[in-house]
Amino acid sequence: MRNIIYMLTIAAFTSIALGFILNVNYAQKLIGFGVLAIFFVVFPLFSYHHWKGKKLEDYMLTKENLDKMRNNQKRKKK
Repeated sequence: MRNIIYMLTIAAFTSIALGFILNVNYAQKLIGFGVLAIFFVVFPLFSYHHWKGKKLEDYMLTKENLDKMRNNQKRKKK
């Protein structure tokens, strides 16, 4: 998965760079497809890869988590 994300990222940035460098009729399309690939393919894959296996409840501000944070701060002050 990691290698796929790297390859797609490199391909998208290469497409954007070629769009700026090359003087062809479809240069703006290269830039556009590169940007779309980053935002609609690479970023969601990256997010999924890094959040896989983690519990979302650990990162939400619930009453229990706020109480844990307050208890941790009280212990640090002592």
